Amino acid sequence: MAEGEKKSVSAKESSKWGQIVAAVWIAGWCSFAFISGKNIEVSDVILSGIGIAAMFIPVYFSIIMDKIKEIRLSK
Repeated sequence: MAEGEKKSVSAKESSKWGQIVAAVWIAGWCSFAFISGKNIEVSDVILSGIGIAAMFIPVYFSIIMDKIKEIRLSK
């Protein structure tokens, strides 16, 4: 790679790793809460999942729009 070139990161790849980290975070948080004797509310887990999904909506929307653009422009 030349000095001026930047390595591009695909949205799909970064999204996948972000979701893996988020899933490990939730699993770790729930495990810690269970081991420490705290009660885990289902609403907390659901809201965490919704928050993670909301973080990645722009990524998936961009991927979907790129696919639509490819389909419309290909002849």
